[in-house]
Parts: sequence; structure tokens; C-alpha cells
Amino acid sequence: MSTEGSMRAIIAALLANIGIAITKFIAAAFSGSASMFAEGIHSVADSGNQILLIIGGKRAKRAATAAHPFGYGRSRYIYAFMVSIVLFSVGGLFSILEGIEKLQHPHELEMVWLPLVVLGAAIIMESFSLRTAVKESNHVRGNKSWIQFVRHAKSPELPVILLEDLAALIGLVLAFGGVGLTVVTHNPIWDAIGTLAIGGLLVLVAIVLGLETSSLLVGEGATAEDTGKIRKALEATPGVQSVIHMKTLYLGPEELMVGAKIGVASSATGQFIAQVINEAEGNIRSAVPAARVIYLEPDVLRKNS
Repeated sequence: MSTEGSMRAIIAALLANIGIAITKFIAAAFSGSASMFAEGIHSVADSGNQILLIIGGKRAKRAATAAHPFGYGRSRYIYAFMVSIVLFSVGGLFSILEGIEKLQHPHELEMVWLPLVVLGAAIIMESFSLRTAVKESNHVRGNKSWIQFVRHAKSPELPVILLEDLAALIGLVLAFGGVGLTVVTHNPIWDAIGTLAIGGLLVLVAIVLGLETSSLLVGEGATAEDTGKIRKALEATPGVQSVIHMKTLYLGPEELMVGAKIGVASSATGQFIAQVINEAEGNIRSAVPAARVIYLEPDVLRKNS
């Protein structure tokens, strides 16, 4: 459900951004609006980002090899991190430079009705894209708040699309405000200020995405809730006297590795220990389906363990 929902949200955002980018550039060419041009670059960057997420999803499905025995699941994290770089450089910095240039060399807008119409239409289309991302995210976020969902999601695609669509919608409002104030006041400086605001917004979103995806790249363990479920599953297994220590690590968005040392009776035979481990692995997978790679080490519990 998570992967399918992520792909639906990505495709919806990609189609919306391609159409919006074309109309924005046409409006920018006829009106000379810096805000409109910055928004066109923003949509191009977003379209490229969605293509990156699709590529990352495809590469993550490659089978494990001797060089990569745990597979390529983290490819999705790598490509999500690349999204933050593109958003920061192509989207944010470019818009800021364009805004500075328009501050230094302001000029009157032409065909002012065109960018306003295009921005209004883009706001409607972007709202539908954001609605799709919200709908698909609601299937997997459970009772978490939106901030918690973005910060702790192990699948990066939906949080990335959510932040991108939200930034795009806010950016469109800023552009509309910049162009609108320019029309009302006949002062092109408002168009430049709108462009700078869009650039600052994209830089901020890019930093947030970069921080979150870099944490996933370094390696995150299971949530406290899932860790508790795994521990309970082990302790509930007959023959397991205690969980001496345990570590978890996400190898990919839907693949969790579990390593634990479990205490068994000193009189336990090898055959009995093998049965205990097999049953414990089954209990863990029933409790946390994402736990696909499990390594359990039996040990005799000692006082100083």
C-alpha cells in the first residue's frame, strides 16, 4: 500500500508540474514577470525531482548481489536526498538570484492579466496534487501528526511529495501576491520581492528534506513502538529467558534488520535452540512485518551479561 500510494502521488505531482511549468514559462515570456519565471523554474525542479524518485524506486528493486548482499533498498534514500539538492540549487538559489537581478534592474510588467490567470489555474491544479499526496499519506500515517509523519517516515517519497506540493502551493500564492501588488502599485519591486520569497521558501524546504533524508542515509533503527513489539515477541517465545541486547536497522523503507542476543537455558540442546530461534523469528515477523532480515544469537544468561 505504501509503495503503490507513493507512486500514485509521484505520478500525480509529475503530471501537474509538467503542465504547470509550460504555462508558467509562456506567461513569463509574455509578461516579463520574475515571480512567474521563478515559479516556472520551481515547477521544472519539482518535475525533475519526481523523476528522481521514480528512478530511485526502480533501482531499489534490484536483486541483492555479492557486492550488495542486503540489496539496494537504500537507493530510495539516495535519490530522495538528491531531490533536496536539486530543490536547493535549481529551485531556491536560482530564484533568489533572479529576484536580486530584478531588484537591480526592475521593469514594468506586460499583459499583467496573463500571469494572474496562469497562477490562479496553477493554484487549483497544485491543490489537486497536494490533495492526492495527503490522501495517500493518510493511508499510512496512522495517528501521527503531520510533523511526526514527515520526521519519522521510513519511506521518503510521500514526505518529499507532501513538502514539495505544500511549498509549490505557498510559492504560487507568493507569486500571485507579488504580481498582484505590482499591478496595483505599478511598482515592479513587488514582483522581485515575490521572487526572493519563493527562493527563500524553497531553500528552507530543501534544508528540511536534506536533514530528514540524511538521517535515513546514515541509518535509522526501528521506532520505539516497533522495538517494543519485537522485544515482546522475543520474550513471549517459549525457551527465550531474556533479551540480553538488541539492535535494529532499516536496510530500505520496507526492510528492517534485527540483531539480538537472547538468553537460553544452559541445559538447552542444539536442536531445541534451533527450534526456539525459528519460532522467535516467526513471532517477530508476525509482530513487525517489515522485519525481514533477522539474526538471533543464543547465549547462556550470566549475572554480568
